[in-house]
Amino acid sequence: MLRHALFIAGHDLRFMLRQWETLLWTFVMPVVFFYFIGTVTGGFATATTGGGVPLAVRAPANGGLVVEQLVARLEQQGYAVARPASREELERYDRRLIVPEVTTHATVTDSVLAGNQLQVTFERRGDDLAATLDEVRLNRAIYTVVADLAAIKAAGADVTPAAFDALAAAPRRVTLTVRAAGERLEAPSGFAQAVPGSMVMFTMLVLLTSGAIMLVVEREQGLLRRLASAPISRASIVLGKWSARLALAIVQLAFAMALGSALFRVDWGQSVLMVLAVLVTWGALNASLALLLGSLARTTGQTIGIGVLVSLLLAALGGCWWPIEITPPWMQSVALALPSGWTMDALHKLVNFAFAPAAAVPHVAALAAAALAAGWGAVKVFRYQ
Repeated sequence: MLRHALFIAGHDLRFMLRQWETLLWTFVMPVVFFYFIGTVTGGFATATTGGGVPLAVRAPANGGLVVEQLVARLEQQGYAVARPASREELERYDRRLIVPEVTTHATVTDSVLAGNQLQVTFERRGDDLAATLDEVRLNRAIYTVVADLAAIKAAGADVTPAAFDALAAAPRRVTLTVRAAGERLEAPSGFAQAVPGSMVMFTMLVLLTSGAIMLVVEREQGLLRRLASAPISRASIVLGKWSARLALAIVQLAFAMALGSALFRVDWGQSVLMVLAVLVTWGALNASLALLLGSLARTTGQTIGIGVLVSLLLAALGGCWWPIEITPPWMQSVALALPSGWTMDALHKLVNFAFAPAAAVPHVAALAAAALAAGWGAVKVFRYQ
């Protein structure tokens, strides 16, 4: 039985890997999605990484102490402040803070100390996803300078750099104690989300299309009837067909993991063996679903339609396209009710959140149980014609 199953599996795997459609969706399109989705979802990353968010500050040459203090507060808020010398250089920046000229006093600082209102202008180019965060940061920087000026003047001291330093070093009358209420889990972004998510989606897409269609074509061409007349048991045929599709999934996943590590610098964490267990059981489930769909579908068109629809729906709802952690709670609950959601949740815990391998045991058990249930159904409905 095992010898016959391995023979069928090897033959089917070689045949599928010779089809250009399978090669395209197994080795080419995942790379495109890795780059595209990884680049797009990189916007979910923390904004202060990589040396700070670029911000250009255009201020008069006679800005004085107030402008210097404002720049210092902006840097404390996570901005990488640049001081462009010309309007052309200023236009290169997506975020621009412009301090107006003053005409009635020697410096901007003198004008502010004389009680004149100074209205700075913030210009922003691009999407509005982080506009509110920019507004909060700028207001904090500006109001901190205003509050320090008020405190220095209330104390009757001269407004000097030493006065600002002394105020910053003074003990605070009101302090804030911050204590973690639990483990903080930041949603993965960029390639850390795109590579695992695309792996999960394309494994399902390839097996539920190419893997299932091959069974329909073999039935239409009478190849399965020939196997039925051969001295090979039904169990050997089904096991061989299932093994070929699992092998295709393993080839696809191994290629994606290697490429993700080498090209996109994805760190698979400290629990690589459990990550492999999650991915293999995910491949086993899709191999069973491919056999089930290939036995139930009547035509290749029907197979493609169902396979693509189910794959994209489960990918979207399961968190393959975006981090499920950024979605509303009800959507996260829906994801945890789907096999794709189990897989992505396990990968996030192991790869992104550094959970212990035991955290993914329920996910592996659920995927294995689903694979067995789908495989049992595939055996029951498997037909030669």
